[in-house]
Amino acid sequence: MDKKLNFALIGAAGYIAPRHIKAIADTGNNLLVAYDKFDSVGRLDSSFPDCSFYTENEQFDRFCSKQMRTDNPLHWLSICTPNYTHDAFIRYGLRLGCDVICEKPLVLNPYNIDNLLEVEKETGHKAYTILQLRLHDKIRALKEKVERETAQDPKKVYDVDLTYITSRGNWYYASWKGDVHKSGGIATNIGVHFYDMLQWVFGKVQKNIVHVMSFDRVAGYLELEHARVRYFLSINAACLPANAVQGEKRTYRTLNIDGEEFEFSAGFTELHTESYKQILAGNGFRIAEARPCIETVAEIRHSEPIGLVGDYHPLAKLPLAKHPFGWDEKR
Repeated sequence: MDKKLNFALIGAAGYIAPRHIKAIADTGNNLLVAYDKFDSVGRLDSSFPDCSFYTENEQFDRFCSKQMRTDNPLHWLSICTPNYTHDAFIRYGLRLGCDVICEKPLVLNPYNIDNLLEVEKETGHKAYTILQLRLHDKIRALKEKVERETAQDPKKVYDVDLTYITSRGNWYYASWKGDVHKSGGIATNIGVHFYDMLQWVFGKVQKNIVHVMSFDRVAGYLELEHARVRYFLSINAACLPANAVQGEKRTYRTLNIDGEEFEFSAGFTELHTESYKQILAGNGFRIAEARPCIETVAEIRHSEPIGLVGDYHPLAKLPLAKHPFGWDEKR
């Protein structure tokens, strides 16, 4: 790329921001300005020590608006903020005159996508989302394998078990992530990219059943065009299997396909950089491509769990935990 592109970033103090900051640096571009209401952003020093930083939205907006009237305008806005703010910040970036890269989940509700598509038309600018599992080498190889096998046998259906446990401490429940209205709940907050990956590989959702849903877990069944999927997602370390605990691991990620373990734990660290490379080359995932997974997690969020009935994930039988603060999960 001959000319450096100028980026603005909202949510610089958040968990996922370092991956976006690194991706901007790795693609040879410039982070001109960042905003977060929290000021713990020393991470900017490693790549962009000259980056302007604001803790007030009004100051950030004034900087961005003035910059757009110079001969060195902003080109891109990256969004790393809490889930419930994504919709508003995408609109802001498009109307500012930037193209936008938004961390997953793109939005919480499918109707938000329809509205954003209208703003894209109005402004002539584009919004992209991060669906990084589609760029994982092993996932891409799996998709090619499934496409070959289903071309030979269009009625082929795989049996899939997805287990994802990523332990979180009590801080999680006091943060916006523990509020279903702000995070979308467990399925949305930690699982949306898995639901996207499953549909990308095995086809559209035909049936969506929730067996168990609580503040710290969700278990259910998805029937896709070419797969029967039992899933269990949790942030509770008590749900970790014994072999994971013995290995002193706090995260357990496994995909079992027709009785065989599909290993894809490695290779995650550079996927945001690869996502940026694809987006800047014009090959990124546009916001309409996120619709299937957003529809899936929204349906899960609004479903009434049926309990341990039918074909459920084995870990769904684990006893439910009490909320550490005594809150209802839909507070």
